[in-house]
Amino acid sequence: MYLEKLKLINFKNYQETEFGFSSRINCFIGDNGAGKTNILDAIYYISFCKSYFNPSDMQNIKHDEPFFAVHGTYHKNNNGGDQLSVVQKRGHRKVFKLNDKEYERLADHIGLYPLVMISPYDRDLINEGSEVRRKYIDSVISQFDKVYLDNLINYNKALQQRNALLKRFAENNYFDAASLEIWSNKLASLGEKIYSKRKEFLNDFLLLFQQYFDFISGGREKVTIVYDSQIHDRSLEELLINSVERDRQVRYTTVGIHKDDLLMQINGYPLKRFGSQGQQKSYVVAIKLAQFEYTRDIKGFKPVLLLDDIFDKLDENRVKKIIQLVSENSFGQIFITDTQKERIENIFIQVNIDHKIFNVVDGTAVVV
Repeated sequence: MYLEKLKLINFKNYQETEFGFSSRINCFIGDNGAGKTNILDAIYYISFCKSYFNPSDMQNIKHDEPFFAVHGTYHKNNNGGDQLSVVQKRGHRKVFKLNDKEYERLADHIGLYPLVMISPYDRDLINEGSEVRRKYIDSVISQFDKVYLDNLINYNKALQQRNALLKRFAENNYFDAASLEIWSNKLASLGEKIYSKRKEFLNDFLLLFQQYFDFISGGREKVTIVYDSQIHDRSLEELLINSVERDRQVRYTTVGIHKDDLLMQINGYPLKRFGSQGQQKSYVVAIKLAQFEYTRDIKGFKPVLLLDDIFDKLDENRVKKIIQLVSENSFGQIFITDTQKERIENIFIQVNIDHKIFNVVDGTAVVV
């Protein structure tokens, strides 16, 4: 699978720009703020129906313009090319089309054009709260498991209903156990399925993750990811029954898979406190490369790989290892951003592979 063409209209700092890509490696070189990462975000957008960086669709519209549009042509399984298109007008709902047919549910698009993004923002997986890590594991599994995605959507809807009910009880000074039980049962049923899938995924994923970290770091450290969940030892149904009084007091649901976390460790200690910047960077790069291989093996074809400024805070040896790895045939189309033209050019002196280099300046990109 590869992205042949991309067209941006009023997307972030791009007025109107078109790209024709190599099916293997594409590099965007330019100063910070020139718009390199915005190109990767547009590619991410047409795979996930949203920005990797900005939760507000309206903020992706170029200043003072009425809309943005991103159009792409993907080739997959030797087909003639799929046309993907997203248009967001100010004050209107987002319109997403595949081959001129609009989706009724954006969730139906997730996973059709799988993609893995590696970015400096990935350190949020280490430094931010548990919600960031839950969203990550959910996004990975959702790319290859539609049932999981539907269960997750329905779980969150049930959670909102149960929380709204708890708040209403408190505000109106009454309690209806039967009404609460309806949503508790729904949460318990969906939550157990989500928990089982997360656990199954992590059991398979951890070996790949350790292998990639060993390759990047030279096997000097031992890393792991520990799945932390309230329902390891007790069913969610039992937890919800036992938490009713506490939930009524605080007016929201205090137990469930929406409280799960991933504990990231190095040599048995929390990575956030005891990992160097280079170790932390290697850790998240290894997670994403393991995600790539896991998704590839399940899908049966190679996802697109986006590498945004990944060479920062990595020593030369680790950079060489990563480039050596992704240039192998097990990886498909790759997009790379960097501020140093010489570093990119040196890579292709060492690695003979089809590629294109784009020079990015203030929202324009020209092939070098």
